[in-house]
Amino acid sequence: MKIQVVIHEAEEGGYWAEVPSIPECATQGDSFEELLNNLYEAVEGCLAVEIAEVPVSDRGRVIEIAV
Repeated sequence: MKIQVVIHEAEEGGYWAEVPSIPECATQGDSFEELLNNLYEAVEGCLAVEIAEVPVSDRGRVIEIAV
């Protein structure tokens, strides 16, 4: 999955970024490399959904996938 990100240079130095396709998903970093690392964490956090335990039959299973 590819997600477009808008990167801005911060007036006080460093960078900040927003993810237009995910409302309120934004992060910052003192360097471009730090910003990229923080972006992965921000997107993962914004997309993570905590759900109650899901009832699964004997023939079903719950898995987690990375996209």
